[in-house]
Amino acid sequence: MNLINVMLAEDHTIVREGFRWMLEMDAGVKVVGEAPDGRQAVLLAKKLRPHVVLMDIAMPLLNGVEATRQLLQDVPTSKVLILSAHCDDAYVNQAIASGAKGFLLKQTSAHDVCRAIREVQNGNTYFSPLIARRRARRARQAMGNNASLLSNPDLTSREREVLQLIAEGKTNKEMAAELGIVIKTIEKHRQNLMEKLDIHDTAGLTRYAISTGVIENRVQATIV
Repeated sequence: MNLINVMLAEDHTIVREGFRWMLEMDAGVKVVGEAPDGRQAVLLAKKLRPHVVLMDIAMPLLNGVEATRQLLQDVPTSKVLILSAHCDDAYVNQAIASGAKGFLLKQTSAHDVCRAIREVQNGNTYFSPLIARRRARRARQAMGNNASLLSNPDLTSREREVLQLIAEGKTNKEMAAELGIVIKTIEKHRQNLMEKLDIHDTAGLTRYAISTGVIENRVQATIV
């Protein structure tokens, strides 16, 4: 039997350990690495080149959506399954746009997680049943309205990174250090964000980041 190499990206240690324990019970799956945040996930995936990545959507420094986008640019053969405690359309749509092959709620059973891993490894997509039903309904509505399910502003990858860091409360100096660029460039990205989104204050950018799934509203989040 050919093992499916899986990498875990999750910032909560207890959740990550739970997923590892659950996956190790499946003889066809091998956990080859773990990352505590999105940046580490991208770096580790380049090194390990896993078949499948289980990626938490809400992580510090670089969220799961942007980490997925960057990871797949470097390791296009990997398949990404997004994990979340929430099933909001904004989260699901962002995940799909990033190139993820599926979206799982953290309440998903061990059997269904392993099934999802096999499905995406075989070239298919997989969504938790609740999400799959809602997507089918939305697709029918979109066809009737001749509308697209995804209508996001044309933000660059770097602008999305800066948006997350702004929403996390980082200063321009802290963002420049984190991204390895000068403060003037950070200021330019901030200005571009405000112009593209027609939002002209930090509080508004933060609300936008939460509403579109760039970061998770930790006040409302339930750790599963």
